[in-house]
Amino acid sequence: MLAAVRSAAVLGIDAYDVLVEVDVALGLPLWTIVGLPAGAVKESRERVSAALVNSGFVVPARRVTVNLAPGDQRKDGTAFDLPIALGYLAATGQLDAGALASVVAIGELGLDGSLRPVRGALSVARRVASAGHCKRDANSRATLILPTPNVAEASLVSKLALCAPPTLRAIVAQLEAGELDPPGAGLNDTSTPPPAESVDLGDVVGQDVAKRALEIAAAGAHALLMIGPPGAGKTMLARRLPTILPALTEEEALEVVAIHSVAGLLAPNAAASVVRPFRAPHHTLSAAGLIGGGSNPRPGEVSLAHHGVLFLDELQEIPRHVLDALRQPLEDGRVVIARAATSVAFPAQFTLVGAMNPCPCGRAGDPRGGCSCAASEIAHHQSRLSGPLADRIDMQVRLSAVPLRELGRREGGESSAAVRARVEMARARQRDRYRGVYRVRCNAHAAGRWLDTRTPVDNDARELLASAAERSGLSARAYHRVLKVARTIADLDDATAVAWTHVAEALRYRPLDSKEMDGLSLPRDASDRSTNGDGDSGKLAPHARAARVTPSATTK
Repeated sequence: MLAAVRSAAVLGIDAYDVLVEVDVALGLPLWTIVGLPAGAVKESRERVSAALVNSGFVVPARRVTVNLAPGDQRKDGTAFDLPIALGYLAATGQLDAGALASVVAIGELGLDGSLRPVRGALSVARRVASAGHCKRDANSRATLILPTPNVAEASLVSKLALCAPPTLRAIVAQLEAGELDPPGAGLNDTSTPPPAESVDLGDVVGQDVAKRALEIAAAGAHALLMIGPPGAGKTMLARRLPTILPALTEEEALEVVAIHSVAGLLAPNAAASVVRPFRAPHHTLSAAGLIGGGSNPRPGEVSLAHHGVLFLDELQEIPRHVLDALRQPLEDGRVVIARAATSVAFPAQFTLVGAMNPCPCGRAGDPRGGCSCAASEIAHHQSRLSGPLADRIDMQVRLSAVPLRELGRREGGESSAAVRARVEMARARQRDRYRGVYRVRCNAHAAGRWLDTRTPVDNDARELLASAAERSGLSARAYHRVLKVARTIADLDDATAVAWTHVAEALRYRPLDSKEMDGLSLPRDASDRSTNGDGDSGKLAPHARAARVTPSATTK
């Protein structure tokens, strides 16, 4: 007898339909699974047969053939245990096949018949809700049967009927009764408050320039590189970046949970977090660990940091070929992993924060001296960061060690809440600007030419940027990245147009030679310009005074 049960499989972070067909016929007792099953799928025959026996069902000595359609797509994971078991019961007459007509089932079976969580439940739930499986009339909805620990993530998909019995026996009892009970109260409640912040930007003493750069990076999702001696506070600053980022939107939270579910990083019954991801892998990671990969491609660190922060400490210790793998994700905001049989795309819009020492001993450029590294050693050390990758890093900041006497100060400066308020305002302006633009949420994700032609830029700002580009030999990419940073600074100032002061501050975060900066031409009336970008006169804002070009600059 033949029976069929609908299920789904995950490819990347998306799911596709799978029809599990089970045929039980006379012949030698043998289980055969076809449809390009991976090793975990082939082993399901042992789990399913033991779960059926231990749940009190009859397992006759028959030839069992399981087909996972479509047959030309490789299947992996343990989520097919439950649909295979249900199909077997229907094929042997122990369950009415009609009861399976409007359900989609996923789940791993324990040997005792209990249901265990699987990866990618959110992706399957989104697929079931969008595809409208088995809808016989306008009022009929498909029901997704899944393990209880996966209910929290699947409940993020609205208007989807769920059923999460604890065991195989309980599922069969509900199917026979014709009433699939929804999950228990509280299981699908995902409205959890954000966790209390254990760190705060106000804890940082000194490093005002670095904190300002951190604020700009948070507002526009710009890549930031901090260079300084050991103990200067690079790691401390990076770990406080999430505290000034706005909470995830509903759409962003769905994408983050889907990626972490596919990667198997969600805790059982874990609700969706409103806190942006922060990933800090060890510097010994491989290219596959950073970008993703495997025979069945899994997301790497760049995708796990989607809509969050990827912090690479000890950047100079990471192999150069691994770092160069960041070039395409930084440019495109996504990773495409190609294999012989298929290709998988993972989203990867993240804020990169790197930290490195200026030389092997870490004291190069320190006014206190003490560097014992040869010039060739320093050159080799800095060459770990290739030119094309450095061109894609929007901002570079050099940190100096904070004097020990200053560490005793009780107050470090503005709190994370105060800075986050400005970041949220700037992000709101960017959401309005890019509404309707595909896959663009922040200035760092926008095309440079789009910003150059569709947002107002003062003539003085254009002249200053062009002069800097000519003197330092900026590439077209670097030119537009400076403009993106300037646009973010203008958003933080609540300015409509990009003014010369915004460009001047953005140029201070590029690795330009000081002589090149000193030679830039400023507007004739630069000393009277305001930073609001609207032409109003007034004094320069404190951050603009700190970032403007050096006093030795010439004027027209």
